[in-house]
Amino acid sequence: MNARLKLFLVAIATLEAATGLGLLLLPSVPFALLLGLESVTVEAIFVGRIAGAALLAIGVASWMARKDKVSHSLFGLLVGILIYNTAVSILLVYAGAVLKTTGVMLLPTIAIHLLLAIWGGLLLRRIPSELRGQPGQVR
Repeated sequence: MNARLKLFLVAIATLEAATGLGLLLLPSVPFALLLGLESVTVEAIFVGRIAGAALLAIGVASWMARKDKVSHSLFGLLVGILIYNTAVSILLVYAGAVLKTTGVMLLPTIAIHLLLAIWGGLLLRRIPSELRGQPGQVR
């Protein structure tokens, strides 16, 4: 379990920190690649940079946790990552199917987030049940 969990956290750290830095420094590039947007408003760039900061934080938290033993805190991080990857998958499908905004990286990005959600979900199932409760809770 620990080797698989470490690999997952390193993958999350690498992908999300890189994406976060991209959104912070050059937000128009991810917008073009994901959504096919050639011109982006100042407001969208600002929100993209906020998202970049959040992704960088997820990446750093994942990198810092890569050597941790399974605990309530690590379980919480994994649940948060699962929620994030699931939500991003759904939102990107919506962007392509409903909003008709598609860039060359939209489908690969949807696939990556779906795979990460599945991988994270499988890892969560392997965490002992006593660690799935509230911190300090005795079972």
